[in-house]
Amino acid sequence: MGLIPGLMIVAAALPYAAAMAAKAGGRQFDNNNPRPWLAAQQGWRARANAAQTNLFEGLPFFYAAVLYALYVQVPATHIATLMGVWIFLRILFILAYILGRGTLRSIIWGASLLVNIAIVLS
Repeated sequence: MGLIPGLMIVAAALPYAAAMAAKAGGRQFDNNNPRPWLAAQQGWRARANAAQTNLFEGLPFFYAAVLYALYVQVPATHIATLMGVWIFLRILFILAYILGRGTLRSIIWGASLLVNIAIVLS
């Protein structure tokens, strides 16, 4: 497998990492009906779940940007570098979200949006 498909898989796994963080070790977690349980969470678990949602929302633009860059034949190393930066920022985003650092989280989110735009404009 090449670097770009691998990075696409890592990007796709980020929301699941946030979801696992929200659910891991939770009291009375109901795997048969997880959404109401998650909706009732507070604090860092609720923020991890919100991060999951945001990460899923951000994937379509990221994938579209990468696929467009591949279509217009941007060098793969350049695309992979920007993808790595985006993934790194999104990992920081998860951490900032879980830790309740709203301003920092928003700055990181904006930076990752700019990276998506850079991929498209490459």
